Amino acid sequence: MRRAGPADRDAIIRFLEARVETAMFPLSNLRQHGMNGGHPRAMKFWLHEDGGDLAGILGVTEAGMVMVQLPETCPAAAGALSGLSLIGLLGPSGPVRAFEAVAGLGELPRTLDRDEPQFALDLADLRVPDGEALLVPLAAAPRETVLTWMRDYQVEALRTSPDAAGARAGEAYDAYLAADSHRVLVVHGTPCAMTGFNAELPTIVQIGGVYTPPPLRGQGFARHAVALHLDEARRRGVGRATLFSASESAARAYSAIGFEPIGHYTLCHFDGPQVAP
Repeated sequence: MRRAGPADRDAIIRFLEARVETAMFPLSNLRQHGMNGGHPRAMKFWLHEDGGDLAGILGVTEAGMVMVQLPETCPAAAGALSGLSLIGLLGPSGPVRAFEAVAGLGELPRTLDRDEPQFALDLADLRVPDGEALLVPLAAAPRETVLTWMRDYQVEALRTSPDAAGARAGEAYDAYLAADSHRVLVVHGTPCAMTGFNAELPTIVQIGGVYTPPPLRGQGFARHAVALHLDEARRRGVGRATLFSASESAARAYSAIGFEPIGHYTLCHFDGPQVAP
């Protein structure tokens, strides 16, 4: 594999756009932060070529998150990232697990390691639940309530240590406000659930950060929040959406508004930065 340069940008975009539903993170990061560094999500790429054609890509953020878009059999990936400080792996499960094995990353300690079912939806088929509810921007919801939810989400969904969860929640809150990426569902004046887009392109969005506090679960608030946010995106011309499901109950909620399974996606966070062998 070889390190990509600026002249490869268009080819990288074409390759990833052909796999857009599993490539939202690298595409969105590339679009927003480029390849020149200076931001934790700025991208570096390594290219796997076969007979002169681009056949696979490894993306690595400046922070060290690896984003895998490789064939499941790719011996050339061995050693491609040797010596780099990495914080985790993301991508379609088959390629991620194959890369993890060939790159010798399987024994690195981790705090999160899940293969989650991935779903997709043509927004023309979106089903918005009935019921009185208002979806408001994050800035219009009570700040301390949202920060509490986000701290709990860090611990529950991302396996962040309680000691670090508060700081990470605060950083995420500021980023979500700046990007206007998240919404809160309000029912009869009470905030009930949160949803957001963790990657966006002009034609497709990726849902993330969905959270309902435990006392309010099982009442359909999360699915209502997601559906209303997607309806908002649909009205501005977005045609498709994708997401990953961390539980069977979440999968049922997403299926209820029209999502269909398309595969599995791996989310792996190492226990602190780890040097690739």
